[in-house]
Amino acid sequence: MVASQLHLVRHGEVFNPEGVLYGRLPQFRLSDLGVQMAQAAAAELVERGRPVVSVIASPLQRARESAEPIAAAFNLTTTIDERLIEPTNRFEGKRLRGEGGALHDPKNWPLLINPLRPSWGEPFRSISKRMLTAIDDAWQSVPEGDVVLVSHQLPIWMVHRTLAQERLFHDPRQRRCALSSITTLSWRGNRFAETAYSSPAEGLQGDAIDVGAV
Repeated sequence: MVASQLHLVRHGEVFNPEGVLYGRLPQFRLSDLGVQMAQAAAAELVERGRPVVSVIASPLQRARESAEPIAAAFNLTTTIDERLIEPTNRFEGKRLRGEGGALHDPKNWPLLINPLRPSWGEPFRSISKRMLTAIDDAWQSVPEGDVVLVSHQLPIWMVHRTLAQERLFHDPRQRRCALSSITTLSWRGNRFAETAYSSPAEGLQGDAIDVGAV
C-alpha cells in the first residue's frame, strides 16, 4: 500500500519590501498576506475531505511557515526534505527587472549565456530529478492516505512539465503556479499524473508581490 494522492503546495507571499530574488537566502519569512494564503491552502485541503497523513516541507523558512497551518489542521508534525528546496540562483539578493535591475546590467549578461540549462543556476533536469525522487519517496512513505509537500514555484513547475512530457526550458512568465496553489498528483498506470490544480488564495493574489525564480 502507498499514498493515495500527493499535493504540491507552493508557499505564500514572502515579506520582501525590496523586491529581490530571495532564492535560498535565509530569514525570508511569510508576509501577513502570505500567512492568510497558507491558511487558505490548509482550509481547502480540509474541505476536500482527503485523509492527509503526512506533511513534508522544503527547509526554507517560507515553506516551513506555509506548512504550519496544514500540519495543524491534520494534527501532524511537519518533516523536512532538502530535495524540495528552491534551486540555486546567482541572482539571489538582487532585483531582476526595472530601473537598476540585474537583467539590465551588462556585467550580468554572461550569466544568461545559456537559458536552456539555465546557466545562472541549477539545471532544470537536476531540479526535476530531485523533485521526482522526493515525490516517489513520499508516495511510498505511508501505507495509505495523502501526502502534502510544500515547495517553491520553479520546482513544482518542473514537475508539471516533466509529467506533461513538455520541454523543461520555458518562459517564466507563463508558469501556472500561483502563491499557495495546490497541484495534485495521482498514480496512473505506471507513472504519476497531474490530476488537479487549484488556487485557494486566488482572491488574495491581486495584492500580492510574487518574485518567482528565473
